[in-house]
Formats: sequence, structure tokens, C-alpha cells
Amino acid sequence: MEGLIMAGQLILGLSILVTLHEFGHFITAKWFKMRVDKFYLFFDFLFPIPTVLNFALFKKKVGDTEYGLGWFPLGGYVSIAGMIDETQDAATLAKEPESWEFRAKPAYQRLIVMLGGVIVNVITGVVIFVALTFSNGNNFISKEELNKNGIVALELGKQIGLKTGDKVVKVNGADYKSLADLRTSDVLLGENSFYTVLRGDQEIEVKIPSNFIEKLSDKKAAFIEPMAAFKVAEVAAPDSPGSQEGELLPAYSAGLKAGDFITAVNGQSVHFYHEIKELLSKEAGKPIRLAINRQGKLDTLSMVVAKSGQIGFIPELLIKTSHEDYTFLQSIGIGTGRAFSVISDNIRGFKKIATGDVSASKALSGPIGIAQMFGGVWDWTRFWMLTGLLSMALAFMNILPIPALDGGHAIFLIYEMVTGKPASEKILERAQQVGMIILLALMAYTFGNDLFKAFF
Repeated sequence: MEGLIMAGQLILGLSILVTLHEFGHFITAKWFKMRVDKFYLFFDFLFPIPTVLNFALFKKKVGDTEYGLGWFPLGGYVSIAGMIDETQDAATLAKEPESWEFRAKPAYQRLIVMLGGVIVNVITGVVIFVALTFSNGNNFISKEELNKNGIVALELGKQIGLKTGDKVVKVNGADYKSLADLRTSDVLLGENSFYTVLRGDQEIEVKIPSNFIEKLSDKKAAFIEPMAAFKVAEVAAPDSPGSQEGELLPAYSAGLKAGDFITAVNGQSVHFYHEIKELLSKEAGKPIRLAINRQGKLDTLSMVVAKSGQIGFIPELLIKTSHEDYTFLQSIGIGTGRAFSVISDNIRGFKKIATGDVSASKALSGPIGIAQMFGGVWDWTRFWMLTGLLSMALAFMNILPIPALDGGHAIFLIYEMVTGKPASEKILERAQQVGMIILLALMAYTFGNDLFKAFF
């Protein structure tokens, strides 16, 4: 069921974005009185060969335009008369252009049509981020709350030199507001980033390696978390497996209940959540005595810790979370900034790949990886957040100067506007074919990479 929910969210999100992207081409073409032959969600042919398996699940012609739903669930397209793209080749354009054809229009009009999809994706992304900012505000753990007890340095935190109990006082030499500021793209994708931490009475600098973002991309990697007291929020059902071997988690059967405070393990006192995790890990597969406080009454529960080091409960961290609301005008500024940060982050991410700080296999994800980001539970806030992020990422990818993408078409049109003469239709056709090979290779790589990361 979780897999179906992931797939459903991915298909819905991409269908919305592809439809809006193609609508951007469609509406600008109509604006300049170009004839639009087709407007399709998904492809009605075996991409990129229009003559193979050519059929639609649904189609209806209205005026000059055929609207349809293709059988091949990969993107979508608008077919504009007189334009060389994946739906037609130069041989079909040998005769003199008609006034309603794409190729008959001035170069600046054709450029606007080519950028129409990117522009609509940007507008969509900005609207989504502004709406989420206005409706949700901002929930955060403040710097002051974080530094009451300090941080818990997990595996990656220890690797860069952080220690449990450190208090982070500055990021890149400047003050900060919240825990989230320790993991912003400016910090993780920037150059020579560092934390200033208070360890005891001494301030020290902890440098962040240039390839640190690659390690954080590993789903199993853990960085830092606030040091916080806790209580039991939920106890796993008695048949919940605690490891790949399928062993059962003992907390439910032993009598642990939501609302309990765990105070000791085998006589060793526990106050913070990281302390019980460490103690249970050390006692994996062994019997323990768990001291609890239940509504002021003390009790002791006996159980055997699963070999995975778990007993089967979800904690509620007792740490204060702050909230701030934004006015609509504030949301416009903040949401727009968040939207465009997706593009700047992509640029810096590609720079990291180019310099070798981050491997492409870690940085690039295909449909499986994106579906996993949506998660197996339908959460509308997360859905729209990821859809907004994807909208901005699609705008960035489409504007890249690769033939077959909007950016590739735009390069040829800018060349025409500068030189006063267009590239030959044969060159445009060949460029389109090369671009499609590049895109198919990239798609195959990302899909294979997703499978490798999922199973190895």
C-alpha cells in the first residue's frame, strides 16, 4: 500500500506540473496565433519515435487542437505546427511556411513560446511556496532552546568533530535563529563552512567538509539532534518486527504504555532520549529492567531487548517548539525566496558534482527516488512542498542548453536573433536527435541509480 501511495503522489504531482508546463507553451503559441495541433498529457507514441505504438487512451479535437491522454506515462507534449521537436522532423517542413506556423513567426515570439513552459513552472513553484508559507507559518526549535542542553552528536556529527553536549553559538561566524539554520544549503553547499561551538568554557571551530552534503544524502546517516528529555508517545503493536530477522519488539507485551516516563535501565538513570538509545544498543539481545514513572507511580518492567537494539516505542521529545505566522506580504517575499533557492541550490549542487565533491550517483534521483521523497503516507503539506520544489527543479532542468529541452531551443533562437538568420532545419533536426539521446541516457542512468540505491 505504501508503494501505491508513493506512486500515486508522484504521478499526481508530475501530471500537474507537466500539464501546466505544456500549457505555458500552448497559451503563448495561441497568443501569437500559432496553430497548436496537439496538447497531450503523457505520450501517445513510443518516445521518441512517433511512428511506433501510436495510440491514445483518450482524445478529443476542439477547433484545430487535439487534446489527449497518452499511454506512455512519461511527461507530455504540445505539438505546434511548423516546429521541429520530438513529434515531427525537418522533412515535414520542406514547403514554404504558412502564416500560422511556428517557423513563420518572429524569433522573439518563438523564444517566448519556448520559454512559456519554464515561466509557468516558475510561477507555479512561487505560488506554492508563498501559499505554504502563508498557511503554515514557521515551526522551529530556537537557538536558545537548542543550547539549553546542547546537541547530541550522532555518527556524522562525530565524524566532523562535534561532541554530545556542544552548544552551537555561530554558523559561518554569524548568529543564527533555529536548529534548521545548521543545515541550510548555504551551509552544506557553501565553501569553507564551519560551526562555532561552545565546549565547556572554550569556543572552537568545527569545519564542514566540502563533500559533507553527499554523506548527509544517505538515508541511514544521522547528523545531530537536540539533547532532550522525553516520554513515551506510542508503543509499537505486539507483532511489530524489530529487525530484518523479524524478531518481535517487547515493550507492548511487557506493559509499557503511552505517557510513561522511562527513568532507568538496569539501574542506570536515564534523562535524555539519546541516553536510552545508547543503553538499549549496548543491551541488544539481553534481558533488562526498565524503571518507569506512570502518572507519579513508580514501576519496573522486565523484557528482552531486540537484537536490533530496540524495544518498540516512539518518543515525544520534551523540547519547546516555537511558531511564527507571516502576513500575506511577508509570505510573498519569504515564499519567493524559498522557491528561487531551489534553483540556486541546483546550480551549486551541479558545481559540487563538477568539482568532484559530490558523486552524481548520490546527487541524482529518478522517479523511484522522487517517489520515496513523497513517502508512504499521504500528507498534503509535504505533497505540495515537494511539488513546488519539483516545479522549480523542472524549470531549472528545462532551461539547460541541451537540444530537445526548452533551453536548447532558446539557444538556437537567440543565435538567430543575434545573427539575423536561423540555423538550418537539418541542424535543428540533428540537434534534436542528439538531445533526445542525451536525455534518454540520463533517464536510464537515474532510473538505474534509483534501483541500485534501493536494493544495495
